[in-house]
Amino acid sequence: MATPSEQVEYESSVNLQSFLVFLVSMTVGLLVAVLLLPAWLPNMAFSLGGDAPKAYWYLSRATAFVALSLLWLSMALGLSITNKMARLWPGAPAAFAIHEYVSLLGLAFTIFHAIVILGDHYINFTLLQLLIPFSTTAYRPFWVGMGQIGFYAWAIIATTFYIRPVIGQKSWRFLHYGSFGMYLLGIFHGIFSGTDTPTVWAQNYYWYSAGSLIFLLMYRILVSTIEKFFPQNKKPTPPPAPRPTQG
Repeated sequence: MATPSEQVEYESSVNLQSFLVFLVSMTVGLLVAVLLLPAWLPNMAFSLGGDAPKAYWYLSRATAFVALSLLWLSMALGLSITNKMARLWPGAPAAFAIHEYVSLLGLAFTIFHAIVILGDHYINFTLLQLLIPFSTTAYRPFWVGMGQIGFYAWAIIATTFYIRPVIGQKSWRFLHYGSFGMYLLGIFHGIFSGTDTPTVWAQNYYWYSAGSLIFLLMYRILVSTIEKFFPQNKKPTPPPAPRPTQG
């Protein structure tokens, strides 16, 4: 997500009711899949049941990377609108629509990432601990809390798509700038609380994803600076030709 001036021209392409229906459907679908897969794949029964089920932990880790990737894509699209790269492809209106869709989709995966961990018996998180930041004393409370704050920030920023006419463009833009801090909270949460961080592929993922956003942000700042100090001279639009009168 980003705070482009061009986004003023585009209205939200996803209504709140549709998103809530999608969110509930996806969550229920994933939970039903977790329950039905053991019947089709007997080896999964041991991972989902018993004294030490492992599947919930794997699902939480996997959906965490999916959510972070969707957040990255949303940020990249938002920045591509502000630095006008989106005009080349797929076009600013399409980029804005995808930017909004993937942001909401990533929020849905984040919710599932948190809920599914309740099935893991090793950490034994409670629902209250998932809702209250820094209350997960049994497992890296500070960095888990950072992720929880990032989630709430994400939810607030996503909500602004629907309340922009109420809060006004300036407030919407100010809140949208918070997406940069939200992304930092998310990636620090992944690095310092994720068990995949020591692996080479995870480290490469963090470096390349964060690095690409830094590049887009620096390019955005450069374009803005050039436009500020070297404004383009726009040719005045000629007045329309007078309509001939009929005699």
